[in-house]
Amino acid sequence: MSMRLTAGDTAPDFTLPDADGNEVSLAGLRGKNVIVYFYPAAMTPGCTKQACDFRDSLDSLAAHGYTVLGISPDKPAKLAKFRDRDEVTFPLLSDPDKTVLTAYGAFGEKTMYGKKVTGVIRSTFVVDGDGKIAVAQYNVKATGHVAKLRRDLGL
Repeated sequence: MSMRLTAGDTAPDFTLPDADGNEVSLAGLRGKNVIVYFYPAAMTPGCTKQACDFRDSLDSLAAHGYTVLGISPDKPAKLAKFRDRDEVTFPLLSDPDKTVLTAYGAFGEKTMYGKKVTGVIRSTFVVDGDGKIAVAQYNVKATGHVAKLRRDLGL
């Protein structure tokens, strides 16, 4: 099982390609509050619902100073199709070798339909402007998660 992060930990830095192949770096967002969420696979029902919930809340999150990044093991070409199909208006980042997923404890053993499997653990982190984890949530639900996160953040 990979190590889990908690509030107060330093967020592991990363640089990953977005849907267009442009590199996005967490360090480049220092000084901003960043919501980093990890999801299993683009264009699946749950992941689509979650991405659309973030998309629909983006203006409100931005008004409160939050930037959103979604990360999955999908290749940039698939992320571009997902972005275009569902009009996702924030960066979707590609982590095919699962290095960043593992660094955040968002890849490992989980229970799915009553069986133990290894895969992406749907997780969300809020990284503050100093690069510290402010919120760490593992095994989040695809549906209703953004509303819960907004409540947790007092938005």
